Amino acid sequence: MTFKVAVLASHTGSNLRALTADAPLPGSGYAVALVVSNNSGSGALAHARELGIPALHLSGRTHPDPDALDRALLDALLHHGVDLVVTAGYLRRVGPAVLAAYAGRIVNVHPSLLPRHGGPGMHGTHVHTAVLAAGDTVSGASVHHVTAEYDEGPVIARREVPVLPDDTPDTLAARVLTAEHTLLPATVRRLAAAP
Repeated sequence: MTFKVAVLASHTGSNLRALTADAPLPGSGYAVALVVSNNSGSGALAHARELGIPALHLSGRTHPDPDALDRALLDALLHHGVDLVVTAGYLRRVGPAVLAAYAGRIVNVHPSLLPRHGGPGMHGTHVHTAVLAAGDTVSGASVHHVTAEYDEGPVIARREVPVLPDDTPDTLAARVLTAEHTLLPATVRRLAAAP
């Protein structure tokens, strides 16, 4: 039985692309069964539609009531038989109904070595700017379990990259993103194979 993964993404969906490239390969053990975005024009939804993967726009526009939005997301996950939820550049908090139903089965990829440089507002360029401002010599990507608090769930995998003396937020971001694209599929494979 194929392990079904849902990917929640807000923008380009580069980590989604890494997963959809890996999933068909021998031994992956998983398939991307659903893509959800809070951004109707996201590259993630466009990519999913190109591949024929069910793609949904769910946001405050489609469901102004946060509880209704939470329930709609949960209904979609259950309808598609999702085993694991991956948030990858998803700039929305996961609601309590989904957190409860998928406790221990929601993971996020974050562009720093948590617990450093995590929490509210720590996404995208903000993270890499903070790493450089702190004088860190190593950064990287972390995959962690999602809880009610941003970036505070247990880290289950990480991949380090060097911070170079001449790095800018953009050059560091590119190196970390490459690490994410390797780390996330490897972690999903491991979770798919777990008993």
